[in-house]
Amino acid sequence: MDVKKMRKFCRPFRIVLGSALIGYGVYSGNSWFYLGAIPLIAGLINFCPLCGITGQCPVLGKE
Repeated sequence: MDVKKMRKFCRPFRIVLGSALIGYGVYSGNSWFYLGAIPLIAGLINFCPLCGITGQCPVLGKE
């Protein structure tokens, strides 16, 4: 299984979600929202960390 392949929807969704969480963290001053860096980095490098841990991903390779 190639964990570097993500569905076409997942990558932009992770980038937008991570950016939104980081932006809200800057706005609110709550440092917990800086954890948005995880989905942001996952989207930018095109890697799904959850797939690497569990070894399974829905519809991998069927883009």
